[in-house]
Amino acid sequence: MYSTITSEIVDRVMIVTLNRPEKMNAFNEKMCEEMIHAFNEADENDDVRAVILTGAGDAFCAGMDLEKGAETFMDHTPLVEYRDAGGMLSLRIFEMKKPMIAAINGAAVGIGITMTLPMDIRIASSNAKMGFVFARRGITMEACSGWFLPRLVGMGKASEWIFTGRMISASEAIEGRLVNKIVEPDELMSAAMEIATDIAENTSSVSVTLSRQLMWTMLGANHPVESHKIESKMIHWTGKQADALEGIEAFLKKRKAEFKMKSSTDMPPFYPWGTDRTYEVEKK
Repeated sequence: MYSTITSEIVDRVMIVTLNRPEKMNAFNEKMCEEMIHAFNEADENDDVRAVILTGAGDAFCAGMDLEKGAETFMDHTPLVEYRDAGGMLSLRIFEMKKPMIAAINGAAVGIGITMTLPMDIRIASSNAKMGFVFARRGITMEACSGWFLPRLVGMGKASEWIFTGRMISASEAIEGRLVNKIVEPDELMSAAMEIATDIAENTSSVSVTLSRQLMWTMLGANHPVESHKIESKMIHWTGKQADALEGIEAFLKKRKAEFKMKSSTDMPPFYPWGTDRTYEVEKK
């Protein structure tokens, strides 16, 4: 089905693998289209509760495919119409209903690291290296990283990494709060799957979706009252739903909860909030 990625569902977890190992999984327009398609499928499939993204071979993603040489970033689309492909991908990830885990198995450079910023959890192999190398290529930040990176690591660290464009180690990445955890290479996927299956087996799909969108959208709020307004709607609505009844009953009876609600069909009428967005991610 795909030519640049692979996708499989294991234990209610969709594993998407960037699959151009001969090119260190370099990013191109086809890969962008196929990733968006896979993420659409994940959101629409209620049997998928979490998504893991990783890379085939020794690299996660070496950045933009430079096969066109100096013309790689030349585009003749009128300026007012041009849309950064990496940005379209990041916007799609931002709107995901399912939590996303990046399992960074090797080099993650340029778009290879910025595509992970709107994901929820990043786990890195101990031999992984990351680089926001734009200034060393004469280009600028992309994939909405100007919004995501300072929010994740702070303005000072983001500025250091962007202005120097140097490669950073996994240990520096965790110190800078870019990644959640470092594991040995042979433990990377098992560590990612452990988190993903914990989500899949023990949580309400609707609860996770609402909480994911709350945290991301509130990063841009001007006052905590904005979060309070949405949280009030969420707790009022979820408290009357089947999943809340099941969750409480299971706790009281000391048994495993069996949540039945679906994020594809059982969302509240006030979701999504903030619908005045001026962009639209094309679903292919």
